[in-house]
Amino acid sequence: MLTTKRFDYVPFDKVHLHPSVANHRPLNEAKVAHYAEDILRNGLLEPIVVWERNPGEFYLVGGFHRHNAIRRIRSQNPGYFDRVDVRVVHGELDEIQALNLKLNADRLDARITDYFDAIIFMANANWEKSRIARFLDKNVAWIEDILRYAPGMDPRVRRMLESGRISWAKAKAICKAVLSASPGQERATLDAELSSLQSDPATRPARALTYRSAAKRLKGRKDAFKVTGDDILALLQVVRGKSTAPEDLDRVRAAFPGLLEP
Repeated sequence: MLTTKRFDYVPFDKVHLHPSVANHRPLNEAKVAHYAEDILRNGLLEPIVVWERNPGEFYLVGGFHRHNAIRRIRSQNPGYFDRVDVRVVHGELDEIQALNLKLNADRLDARITDYFDAIIFMANANWEKSRIARFLDKNVAWIEDILRYAPGMDPRVRRMLESGRISWAKAKAICKAVLSASPGQERATLDAELSSLQSDPATRPARALTYRSAAKRLKGRKDAFKVTGDDILALLQVVRGKSTAPEDLDRVRAAFPGLLEP
């Protein structure tokens, strides 16, 4: 059974990476830099989550960006953060993997697609749908829809859903149409559904940030941003409305805190 055993203060070098428990999004270097600056200034305000497989044997479960930020701080400041605050959890490997996926999905900027892998993994590990729903604080019908449509969802549909071009209801409708198609007509049905979206204004990418709103949110701010050329490029892409790619939005959120969601 998955439980929190205690909160502790452990040597940083005792927290290791487990081959079966990973961060499910590529590390955002801008976010790591932002965390490093914040942690150096204010300390580690939110404990990282570790699995104690055996007494004194810790593996990272949640807080991969903060963990990397502390590693960066330590490389530049020997002796800093020799010990870190942790939430120590206990459970079977499948429960720890599920928690790891849940922590990745339960961010403020999470999209429904962030839950797909977690739910499919738990179902493949023979978790009952009701147990998955309780674990993720969702209802069973929501879980059932994801298990019905996500595994066979065409990558193009998933990308559109991830970027916000289509809603979950629209993605389900496309999947339903494909599943209901006559044998051998699945590809043609999918292509027709995707083609119809091109002329639908509702499916065009929404502009996440305009020049006017960016200027308004930046006016009067005294904090300094440490950014890279790639950060500025991502901001320009978003402001121009040329891209709502998740990686650009994530980069802007990390490099310019509060700019997208003041």
